[in-house]
Amino acid sequence: MAITAAMVKELRESTGAGMMDAKKALTETDGDMDAATDWLRTKGLAKAAKKSGRTAAEGLVAVAVNGGKGVAVEVNSETDFVAKNAEFQSMVGGIATTALGVADTDALAEADMGGKPVATVITDAIAKIGENMALRRMAAIEGDTVVSYVHNAATDGMGKIGVLVALNGGDAAFGKQVAMHIAATNPASLDEASLDPAIVEKEKQVQIDIARESGKPENIIENMIKGRMKKFMAEITLVNQAFVINPDLTVGEAAKEAGATITGFIRMEVGEGIEKKEENFAEEVVKMQG
Repeated sequence: MAITAAMVKELRESTGAGMMDAKKALTETDGDMDAATDWLRTKGLAKAAKKSGRTAAEGLVAVAVNGGKGVAVEVNSETDFVAKNAEFQSMVGGIATTALGVADTDALAEADMGGKPVATVITDAIAKIGENMALRRMAAIEGDTVVSYVHNAATDGMGKIGVLVALNGGDAAFGKQVAMHIAATNPASLDEASLDPAIVEKEKQVQIDIARESGKPENIIENMIKGRMKKFMAEITLVNQAFVINPDLTVGEAAKEAGATITGFIRMEVGEGIEKKEENFAEEVVKMQG
């Protein structure tokens, strides 16, 4: 029997399964919708799909480095309890290693990991562990030297905050110090040139409004704004920040002393930008009952 797009759509809507899983189920059952639903259930795919609406804002960031390339990946779970699960950690570590060979998150989801696409590995884990999970993002960086650091590591190479630093010159020890600094300060960009112009313009307008409230003459206001914008840049751009290891130097000055040029960085923190849904505990218990 020919499997149509309408049939796949109907099965997806009734079970919440992914498109490829729905198509395979219908193919395996010769288009029998009920049998296809049962097929998905026996594979744990319908069960996994029903959990896909839950907010997954916990999880882990894992980093992996091979030569001059480093990657960071975020895999989310619903609870921190699952993030501490050895099986989940092993899966996330494998995903990070797999990410070294791909260009972006979409390619990573389709990449082979132990004979299955990464997306399928995650779906299988959802069905087994019983909690929604998601491959949220990956980022890659390259340089002469790439150094990784994980803040408060849950296990080797993964935790709540992962950092990668790319350097020309210098050494890994200095790179790790910079990575620790980035974990602590969360700079918005490497330097002024790489800062989003919209951020600069917004801050400048805020400072103009504040300065004009003072009632001072325009020439004095202009100097006030220059000084405040310089301070702003020193706070949010990596090379201009006071180095946490030696606050007498900026990060850029420390790099120069170390014979290094910082060419880029990645800082990834679990759950950044995800709106966590707060539920009343009593309501949650009622929901679980039925």
